[in-house]
Amino acid sequence: MKKLNELFDCDYDIEIKGIKINSKEVEKGDLFVCTKGVNADRHDFINDAIKNGASAIVVSRDVNFDIPTIKVEDTNKELPLICSKFYDHPEEKLTIIGITGTDGKTSTATIIQTLIGNDKCGYIGTNGRSCYKFNKEINNTTPDSDKLYKYFYDFVEAGCKYVVMETSSEAFFRHRLDNLKFDGGIITNITREHLNIHKTFENYIDCKSNLFRQVKENGFSILNIDDEYYDQILKATHTKVFTYGCNKNATIQILETNIKSYKTDIKFKYLDKIYNIESPLLGNFNVYNLIAGLLCAISLGFKLEDIEKNIKHIKISGRLDILPNIGQKFTVMVDYAHTPNGIKNLLDFVHTLNINRSIVVIGSAGERDYLKRPIMGKCVTDNASYAIFTYEDPRSEDPRDIINMMISEIKDRTNYEIVVDRREAIQKAINIAKENDIVLILGKGNETYQKLKNETIYFNDIEEAMRALNSRLAKNKISI
Repeated sequence: MKKLNELFDCDYDIEIKGIKINSKEVEKGDLFVCTKGVNADRHDFINDAIKNGASAIVVSRDVNFDIPTIKVEDTNKELPLICSKFYDHPEEKLTIIGITGTDGKTSTATIIQTLIGNDKCGYIGTNGRSCYKFNKEINNTTPDSDKLYKYFYDFVEAGCKYVVMETSSEAFFRHRLDNLKFDGGIITNITREHLNIHKTFENYIDCKSNLFRQVKENGFSILNIDDEYYDQILKATHTKVFTYGCNKNATIQILETNIKSYKTDIKFKYLDKIYNIESPLLGNFNVYNLIAGLLCAISLGFKLEDIEKNIKHIKISGRLDILPNIGQKFTVMVDYAHTPNGIKNLLDFVHTLNINRSIVVIGSAGERDYLKRPIMGKCVTDNASYAIFTYEDPRSEDPRDIINMMISEIKDRTNYEIVVDRREAIQKAINIAKENDIVLILGKGNETYQKLKNETIYFNDIEEAMRALNSRLAKNKISI
């Protein structure tokens, strides 16, 4: 808690209990900062903030309200400075690692936290914010400053020395991270995504590159040397660069992988020494994620021999979650894959296993990159035995319109159907599964919501799949 005159050079000595930019979240005693978003100007919600208890406001235009008002040139630029000061500059007390990339951010961040230990390292990203003292959900993969600095403060209070966080291209585009300096930056890969926001692929790459522009001079950058856009990202770095991949010039070179149904054996070379490790993660994409995580820990000063013992403890929620077998003769898996590249990588891995058919339940999020939808539809029907197209966070869009875009280039194919309701789609996939099939429910992982037109409802793919399995068993319509 701070007084307003501790945050600004002013005469107001009122106490500020918190900082908010969403008027709906304002509580009594909060400071409401009127930032400007792409679609909203929060100056328009000052009345709502005052009704909810705001004790002061920060604005960038002339307003007339009967509460203490601070006018600044740019509220967006001011917000992180205010938040940092309010929470006693917690970012300066942490070693902060940012991870960007189209796919693999969550996995790589979770790997790093596990290698270092969640008693020392906090995590912020798609799966929430967590350390050994708490595990909580968040709304955005990369939060706005009013929340981000509060999370940093919470990690400091919990005794963490490190934070690993997913840094989305949208967060850089919306300037959520403008004032933050990173001790290290990692990129997993770059493929087509979020062009609804960035408009061009070049803009998307440039936003990803911002992470490396914001790494401290004495920090480090870790790049995937095998990625097609490695050279473009390299141009944005100005620090020590470490690389990983199969390329012989990589800092850590992947020499050999042996992927089984329950583990992956990996051979790699580091400093002219050969190492063999066993990973609980499956798929070639997770080999890259794990090696990136190992390289990060080494770059932070941890010895490979000390962190290697933590590899067996890695578990990534919502990624390759295999449901319990309750008597069925097929496998059901839930995964967050929602990009063409992520979907293809997952299906490539699945088809290395001894399976009969792959049955995929998939949708595409509303109000997001619509140009990728036909690519996704073709990717799924190219690489899966059968697809069931359904809704996924349609938001204000009609789910049928989204699905029609997904199937626009595959209408002559016969290995798919449409089941708009996601619960029914999951049930249908499980009902048609036969011995040695694998059912893949993609897009949401372990998320616990669906964003519809006028509301957000509770929905979890894992729970729905278990309900569908139990229903099939109970009805005994098809032998499982």
